[in-house]
Amino acid sequence: MVSLIIHLVLGIAVIAWIVRANQHVFARPGDGSPMFSPLEILFYVIGVVSIALGYYFNHQFVATYAVAGGNPIWGPGSWQQFIVLGYANPAAASASQDYTIINVILLPLFTIIDGYRRGIKRPWLYFVSSLFTSCAFAYAFYFATLDRVHRQQQALTTV
Repeated sequence: MVSLIIHLVLGIAVIAWIVRANQHVFARPGDGSPMFSPLEILFYVIGVVSIALGYYFNHQFVATYAVAGGNPIWGPGSWQQFIVLGYANPAAASASQDYTIINVILLPLFTIIDGYRRGIKRPWLYFVSSLFTSCAFAYAFYFATLDRVHRQQQALTTV
């Protein structure tokens, strides 16, 4: 269970790092509009729900497989066993390979290239956040950030 708590703390730290690095994006838009748009709120809700579901299932995995004094890197209840079980049968392997490609290749490519184009600082941190939260949360957080960037740009053109 300690590894889940460490993941939670690291996830919060990376999210804080993203927000601090992009204060210009996460500031209240200058046109007097609300701090959060309905679309941004929807993305945050989806992201938080994905984290809650992921942590629920990760807790179930650790509670079922981990042994007292076990190693969180390899052995029962570890990352290594988690990955192996993700490929335990063809259905699980199909989902796991899809998730791996989305999270390890497409997420960093998209957020880094698109983020730098939009003036987002340290966009690679969205990928890092996915390692401690969830892939769905990282995408939802990035999409919420894009909505915020759009709103900030609109505020600049209407002033």
